[in-house]
Amino acid sequence: MAGPTTARRGGGKNGKPPRSRPSPSPPRSGGRPGKAKPRRPRLRPRRRKLLGWAAVTVALGAAVGWVLYGSSWLRVTHVEVSGTAVLTSGEVRREAAVPFGDPLASVDTDAIADRLRDRLPRIEAVDVERSWPRGISLKVTERQPKVVLEKGGKFIEIDGTGVRFATVDQAPKGVPRLRMAAEDSPGTHRFGPERLEREAVRVAVDLPPAVRRDTLAIRVRSYDSITLELTGGRTVVWGSGERGDVKARTLTALLKAARGADHFDVSAPGAPAASGS
Repeated sequence: MAGPTTARRGGGKNGKPPRSRPSPSPPRSGGRPGKAKPRRPRLRPRRRKLLGWAAVTVALGAAVGWVLYGSSWLRVTHVEVSGTAVLTSGEVRREAAVPFGDPLASVDTDAIADRLRDRLPRIEAVDVERSWPRGISLKVTERQPKVVLEKGGKFIEIDGTGVRFATVDQAPKGVPRLRMAAEDSPGTHRFGPERLEREAVRVAVDLPPAVRRDTLAIRVRSYDSITLELTGGRTVVWGSGERGDVKARTLTALLKAARGADHFDVSAPGAPAASGS
């Protein structure tokens, strides 16, 4: 008689060993059991390179800023002046008031130009430039008188825009004198002396260079009655300041055609006239 069968240790049904189950992974700190903590993405080489260049740029910017504003290498030590004829370099430097010792990069060039134009009316324009490493350059353009007005024994210089910019003791050579003879004329009350003065300046600007050199005076009686007094006792009736370029060409031709005349009329340039010996 057969005895009872004895199961093998560790066996299952039908004598097969039981399947092993995977043991659960131990929980990680700060996360759910069995779920891996996400890894931080590594910086790509391109990004690392960009960050490196950014750091270098910041360092260079700081170094350049220190050189321009903090160091003593680029500070104002001298001022150069050019373009003056009547004004002196010393006058220009004094009125410019350039801040010596300040960083050249921080100098307000516009403020210097404004100061010069305000304090020295003879200056029509000025270019203020930094002259590295330590200088300021002032390139001056002076106003040129087109007429002078005598008053109280002195002479007021007036430029081509009608600006009275200086009073001098002696009249400059080659500049016509302005003679205002319109105090009681109807034109004075209608246009005013300032407008009539501007018309005389307008005529002076339109004169041909050869005629301007021979013009001793510009006499204004009214808006449309302006006369030139030339050398040799010659006179020119100009009329108003309108159509000045046409009148200038007409007068040039008339002077050549009637060399012996001493009276010319170009107030109506389409019908000029010359008379006299």
